[in-house]
Amino acid sequence: MKKKLIIFMPSIEGGGVEKNLFLVSNFLIKKIENVSIITISKKYKKKFNNDIEFITLSSIIWDKLSRRFKYFLSIFLLIREILKNKNIIVFAFQANIYCIIVCKLFSIKVIARSNSAPAGWSRNTLKRVIFKFCLNLADKVMVNSIQFKRDLKKQFNVNATCIYNPLNYDEILKNSKKKSKKIFSNKRQLKILNIGRFTEQKDQMTFLKALNKIKGIIKFEAVIVGRGKLHKDLLEYIKRNDLNKFVKIINFVENPFTLLKQTELFILSSKYEGLPNVLLEALTLNKFIISSNCPTGPKEILLNGKGGLLFNVGNHNQLSKKILFYMTNKKKCLKMLRYAIKNLYRFDYQSNLKKYLNLVNQIS
Repeated sequence: MKKKLIIFMPSIEGGGVEKNLFLVSNFLIKKIENVSIITISKKYKKKFNNDIEFITLSSIIWDKLSRRFKYFLSIFLLIREILKNKNIIVFAFQANIYCIIVCKLFSIKVIARSNSAPAGWSRNTLKRVIFKFCLNLADKVMVNSIQFKRDLKKQFNVNATCIYNPLNYDEILKNSKKKSKKIFSNKRQLKILNIGRFTEQKDQMTFLKALNKIKGIIKFEAVIVGRGKLHKDLLEYIKRNDLNKFVKIINFVENPFTLLKQTELFILSSKYEGLPNVLLEALTLNKFIISSNCPTGPKEILLNGKGGLLFNVGNHNQLSKKILFYMTNKKKCLKMLRYAIKNLYRFDYQSNLKKYLNLVNQIS
């Protein structure tokens, strides 16, 4: 490909989208001669291949701004690059609408990667109109689950390309073996783990409510890993309901695989997702999963409930029953886990990365 590829990701924060960003960027630079990334987040530069040009601002002070401010600063950087050279293709991993509008104003081809289900960003009529118009302007729209693709077609008349998240099996196993502090203290109790930002989307409050219902029925230890604006609310609920002996919260870590390795049961409580990497990582490390049946991703990963247990979004009563079911039906759950692991081939690292390259080549 003779054109320069610019990957647009204003705010890199260390979540699931970022994991895909690192994998995809470092793969594409091996296949495409000229790849750049536009971002305000300089602290993650070491995650990228040295051959990738880093387009950012000189001071790290800008990385402390809110995500919205980073969007506008990155748009400025994008316009500056376009004015220098129009022989480019832009691949937006974030701030899709802003990026699409700018690219179309300058007649630049753009791929928009939508990261989370429409349920999270199309809650009012005006937003739906704007997203429908702008997404249809993009040269390609990419999503990471089949249900996500169907939802975009149904709600926005967008013909998206589905590419599953590339699962780097070897890297997960390697990182899981690194030294780490123990997060569980009692080997005889059920060890439960939840990882995610402390936001409304991840809905750890439903998780805590379910634990509160079973605290007098089974013996367990639960750990919640993350950071975010709802941290204080979660701590207050734990204190108010005397859950301190059962639940603890620890801060976000760069390598969650050592923590996943220590648990027995992983629970995802999200209201919406795209294709949650953490579920793929948990399965890679042979951990049984109970997940909300949120749009989109968990149902696909867990094969409609044949590879793990699903509960309705926000229903803590259902979740508590699923945990108790796991405790009394471990042999059956083990068979489900084996079935889910057997079907992880769908997320193969190399084959899905090649699909990214093919997508870029289609509009070059």
